[in-house]
Amino acid sequence: MHKSGLIELHVVLAVARRQSFRAAAVELEMSTSAVSSAVAGLEARLGSRLFHRTTRSVALTDAGREFVEQIAPAVKQIEEAMITVSDQRLIPSGSLRINSSLGAALMSWQPFMAEFSRRYPQVTLDVVTEGELVDIIAEGFDAGLRPSHLVPKDMIRVPITEAVPMVIVGSADYFAEHGKPKRISDLANHACIRARLPNGTPSPWQLPTRGKAVAVDVPGTLVLDAPLMMRQAALSSMGLAQLARWYVADDLDSGALVAVLEDCAMQTPGLCLYYSGHRHVPAALRAFIELIQEVRGK
Repeated sequence: MHKSGLIELHVVLAVARRQSFRAAAVELEMSTSAVSSAVAGLEARLGSRLFHRTTRSVALTDAGREFVEQIAPAVKQIEEAMITVSDQRLIPSGSLRINSSLGAALMSWQPFMAEFSRRYPQVTLDVVTEGELVDIIAEGFDAGLRPSHLVPKDMIRVPITEAVPMVIVGSADYFAEHGKPKRISDLANHACIRARLPNGTPSPWQLPTRGKAVAVDVPGTLVLDAPLMMRQAALSSMGLAQLARWYVADDLDSGALVAVLEDCAMQTPGLCLYYSGHRHVPAALRAFIELIQEVRGK
């Protein structure tokens, strides 16, 4: 039974939804007589019948239909407000499901996800990584994690990183055999490792031309669908890779990989956590958002 102080309104909405006093009683875990009494009492105070009743059916009157249409969104808003206030005193628990690209999840792991799991061991952090953008609401996720330019416009965004610098890298052994490119046009003579787009085609490289980022079809016979594989291929002297600098920072420091064309370095949009503004924000998601803002100092 509902205990929100809106019992009669919940009863009317349930009867209208189920078109049955008995079915509404089952849904609300009330007796049929209590449901009937609640409706009758409200009708008496309103001075208007809300339902046509026969031995076989229950249907809204015109007044009842108008009443239900007006109270339904208000009752929902009141319930969500009460849940929000109630959640604020609760320790986050349950699960937090996030859909992310693999790269975004790896970039966010240490500063955010690992710390969240340490702080809130009662929460099951369920991160699903996939290359293709999905409808997080339809797929049952609490939030998504993607580059900001891929986030649907109707979602609320929580910035996680600033723009992400890119770098073109190769191994010392590769450059010893093939030489280093000194300008963009030199890439035509190199093996360039390309990523696979969600539609299956090789991705062009984003390179600066006249001050703007331009998609350039670079040559190469190796197409991979994960940046970690591209990094490994570059370490194996199989060609040049264009990757986010954070993927290869340790390799650059150790000399395992060498950056080239650094004056042509590009940046990709920063990462965002995003979620629907049309649904209640569970305590676990709110705690994750607060952690992001704390770590970023905002």
